[in-house]
Amino acid sequence: MFIGREHELSSLNKCYTSDKFEFVVIYGRRRVGKTALINQFIDGKKAIYFMGVESNAKQNLENFSKNIMEFSAGIQAQTAFLSLQAALEYVFHLSEQERLILVIDEYPYVARASKSLASTLQLLIDKYKDHSKLMLILCGSSMSYMEDHVLAYKAPLYGRRTAQMKILPFDFADTCRYFKNFSAEDKALIYGIAGGTPQYLLQMDDRLSVADNIKNTFLNPASSLFEEPENLLKQEVREPALYNAVITAIATGASRMAEISTKVGEDTSVCASYLKNLLTLGLIRKETPYGEKASRKSIYSIDDNMFRFWYKFIPENNSIIARGAADLAYKRIEPYLSDYMGKVFEEICMQYLWNLLLKGQSPIEFRDLGRWWGTDPLTRSQTEIDIMGEQDKNTALFGECKWTNEKIDTGILETLLRRSQMFHYENTHLYLFAKCGFTKGCVDKAASINNVSLVTYRDIVESLFR
Repeated sequence: MFIGREHELSSLNKCYTSDKFEFVVIYGRRRVGKTALINQFIDGKKAIYFMGVESNAKQNLENFSKNIMEFSAGIQAQTAFLSLQAALEYVFHLSEQERLILVIDEYPYVARASKSLASTLQLLIDKYKDHSKLMLILCGSSMSYMEDHVLAYKAPLYGRRTAQMKILPFDFADTCRYFKNFSAEDKALIYGIAGGTPQYLLQMDDRLSVADNIKNTFLNPASSLFEEPENLLKQEVREPALYNAVITAIATGASRMAEISTKVGEDTSVCASYLKNLLTLGLIRKETPYGEKASRKSIYSIDDNMFRFWYKFIPENNSIIARGAADLAYKRIEPYLSDYMGKVFEEICMQYLWNLLLKGQSPIEFRDLGRWWGTDPLTRSQTEIDIMGEQDKNTALFGECKWTNEKIDTGILETLLRRSQMFHYENTHLYLFAKCGFTKGCVDKAASINNVSLVTYRDIVESLFR
């Protein structure tokens, strides 16, 4: 089942219909659905699809030759081209008279084995681009390799690409489209534990409860998700043990550089290097209080929901999970799920606000959204705001998100109102987001203030599918 990626498919089809040479770079983390997107795009079109393997140059050349022969002659030939340059030049010749797509998937595997490949492609592109109808797609899962050796200014292929796509995990709306049978609340929980990575979502079964899904995947030693984070790190980095320690430190409460360094037991200079690579992989994020570009207040958090769930709950329960005690492990996890979902709900609420803006329905045309934390000048205590977005120096929105089974009372609204006044904007709009609604007192108070929107989780879900 293929869902979502409408924008990416539209962009690829726009390139395809140009009927001139196109060079598209597609990259993104493993499991995020790059190959599925490409297969959906080339379906029904004349295309040569070649998947690179982590082997030597000879093996990749033989495989590439077979793919070309199968396309051009419809046979499985046993012979191979003498070189990658000869094979690629043959494909360029094929595309002189008709539109043809060439996909080199897992390009880093091929390029690492054949050091001259990038320069060869550069040579052939420059030679044939003006009279070629080839649509060349290079795809890779190694984020650092694609950025440093394909997209970077000093890379041989720099300036040749006509389009690039960084494929990201699905947002909450697309994740919901995977599941017809989950309740609205269960969809949020599944998004919270599996994130928006298609390969992880495929492991979830909407005919079962959320509890059973957790037991069948994260709490099952035979499941592919049980060791997925550690396995992915082994594929992406050279020293997975130290990366694992850094992510564990963040998952268990260390958010500032000094705290992470102390927990890991390494100098901050060492940790900074590992954090930079994890940022590139999209596994963690670095945040500063909204409106502050560089700050000592910067904190790190896990950006991928599946990784955040795994590192928060699995390692500490690993011993009993290994002994097949899934029910006992879940019993230990369940009391903390609601608190865990608080951060996930904030993310869902931000996506809702972006959706309103893009539809032209937002009362504040903000430029960005983020969290804010710092010192309240009145109470001289540390405080934070879940969501903040500025339109200009005079106008901003503020939001508070509560994932609890209780209705939100006036106290939460009054606190948000007071915090919004710390910034002295002339025009503000306040958003209160609640899992289960609001008390009558809160509704009346919001109506009297006149610049407040009360939004329930059900309102969010319904708005996504209007």
